[in-house]
Amino acid sequence: MDGHWIGNWLLILVPLGFFLGALLNEKRARWNAAAAISLAALALVIVLGLLERFNVAPVVTTDSWITHSPVAYVMLGLISFIAFINIRYSSAYMAGNKDEEKRYLRWLMITLGSVAMVVISNHMLLMMTAWIAISLSLHQLLIFYPERQRAVLAAHKKYIFARVAELCLLSAILILHYEHNTWLITDIHRAIDLNGITHLDQVAALMVALAALVKCAQLPLHGWLIQVVEAPTPVSALLHAGIINLGGFLLIIFAPLIVVSDIAQWVLLVVGGITTVLAALVMMTRASVKVRLAWSTMSQMGLMLVECALGLFELALLHLVAHSCYKAYAFLNSGSEVESSLKRRLSQAVPPSRTEWILAGLASLTLVAALVAVLDLDGPYSPWLLFAIALTLLMAERRGRLNTSSVISMMTLGAILIAAYSLQKAGAYLVIPSMTTSVGWVGDAWIGFLMILFMAGYILLRYHSDHPLVTKARRAFYAGFYLDEWVTRLNFRIYPTRLPVRLKPKKLQIPKEEFFQ
Repeated sequence: MDGHWIGNWLLILVPLGFFLGALLNEKRARWNAAAAISLAALALVIVLGLLERFNVAPVVTTDSWITHSPVAYVMLGLISFIAFINIRYSSAYMAGNKDEEKRYLRWLMITLGSVAMVVISNHMLLMMTAWIAISLSLHQLLIFYPERQRAVLAAHKKYIFARVAELCLLSAILILHYEHNTWLITDIHRAIDLNGITHLDQVAALMVALAALVKCAQLPLHGWLIQVVEAPTPVSALLHAGIINLGGFLLIIFAPLIVVSDIAQWVLLVVGGITTVLAALVMMTRASVKVRLAWSTMSQMGLMLVECALGLFELALLHLVAHSCYKAYAFLNSGSEVESSLKRRLSQAVPPSRTEWILAGLASLTLVAALVAVLDLDGPYSPWLLFAIALTLLMAERRGRLNTSSVISMMTLGAILIAAYSLQKAGAYLVIPSMTTSVGWVGDAWIGFLMILFMAGYILLRYHSDHPLVTKARRAFYAGFYLDEWVTRLNFRIYPTRLPVRLKPKKLQIPKEEFFQ
């Protein structure tokens, strides 16, 4: 057996291990065995990735069904790490539900194995099969509590939207195969680099972009992500950390196709950009911790799709990894987050003075402009504008007296954040370089306008909420502009389902003496 097959089989061991973990039956050992599988997968990915990085791995050709790209190693390591954390948390979470933990673990391991298979697939049909398997196995986890109406409603809407995304992706795959007579993603890349893009390639790129938008729960197909918080907490963590972001991963692996398609880029810029701003502002109006996290995920996914549309695929990969780790922690730590969130809400928001806003804005713009000038950075400027806005908000809202030392500390903090961001972006560039897109300054200006709009909305909602117009706007933001209500009605007209009936206490027929024991 040559090195080509050895390398493939070693990588296939990761999803295969997760699939075998679904067969675990021993009650005492099943959780430890599942955790050991994920930890072994992480170790294997690290070893293979290092061997590949230093060119001592088995020889792997580009005509294989399995990919050994740096992006695949990064994603596979991320999935294995999140799987280990999630399994350890789930073992304690399911301790009081011994009768159902076998069913839970089975579908959890199948979901993890399917995600891993998507990540390492270079064959489009293999990727499509695993993509569908993710949705079907995740559906079983979303309805783990079938008596919860919101959980069943969310799973029902997710089921419909998943079929839409799969139809878009399958259409793109069939078009690409018809146009280039190959099922391999690497062959598609080479064909586009050599021959350019055709009209059918443009259609395929649009279908890929639509599949990514639906997968990432962008407006208005977002409601299921808000209601899915009724599922078990570790399921929400897995969804937000390792599944919802597969839309961004899809754009990354089809990057050579996306960057030469104007229509795909603009669809991503418009839908992703609007979702980024609106979801972030809606999040500010919600009280539930999990619901706030769900709206935050929508906004972050929209921003990641915008980064892909601008050709900043290395930034999108960095965003994907950082968001996955943060959301896994946030959901699994949501119990203690309630207390800290309550403290933040009870503390009065003191608006910064006009002088503080001006100094913070000048300091942020100076730091960012200096970095761009010194490093002679090219490419879109809207991400740097977003960074300057974030620094401005961070500096202006810091508590304490405004003096020379506080200004110096703010400048130092901004410099440290910019340096850390630049180093991380440079590291991601080693995995996947950025590419030049055709949207040009118009797309850059569109995103810059949305970022300024977000800052204005943030200041109004946070510091001027007592104004009559802001109060009316806040109601609309809180309701999500009623987009989900319209989509839900349409869903039930197209594909109705029966929701579980809530049991009323009077119909439980429980004796009073037993009820109050």
